Amino acid sequence: MIGSLGFPELMFILVIALILFGPRQLPKIGQSLGRALGEFRRASNEFKRTIEEEVAADEIRAVERDLKGLGTEPAGEKGTKDDDPARGASGPESGGA
Repeated sequence: MIGSLGFPELMFILVIALILFGPRQLPKIGQSLGRALGEFRRASNEFKRTIEEEVAADEIRAVERDLKGLGTEPAGEKGTKDDDPARGASGPESGGA
């Protein structure tokens, strides 16, 4: 913003402000302007931080949904070779032939 203004432009603005407001009011106006800019900067940083936190939380929720989508059966309910009903009583635990 100020980077695009050169020294002559800034001097012109200062002279106009001095004429309009007088030498007694310029420090107060500068102080008020500085406070307003500081408050705006803090608010914009807070807004940016909030957006970044929400994006990160959304990414975490997306990963959780993907992980839940991969496993259609809960971990304890998956069949094992010992629980196979086709094997019947002739499994290794029964000692059958």
